[in-house]
Amino acid sequence: VHALQLFREMVVGRVERNAITYRAAVSACEKEEQWVQVLHLFRVMADSRVETNIISYSAAANACDKHSACMQVLVLLGELGGGRV
Repeated sequence: VHALQLFREMVVGRVERNAITYRAAVSACEKEEQWVQVLHLFRVMADSRVETNIISYSAAANACDKHSACMQVLVLLGELGGGRV
């Protein structure tokens, strides 16, 4: 995934990651059906206090749904309902 490689190189180049770059990486991984990577990025995004929104939750949920990771979708939906967005 070229987008994910660029995202990783941002650290090396000391370019700040923000909500837009995280969401782009999450969306790229979703399209490539890399649901484990989507969840990892999503968690890093949340841990870094980068704003999550319905778009990022939707991309993560869609990636999990494609691979029958129903429990992960339920966890994401629980967080969404709990006001962590």
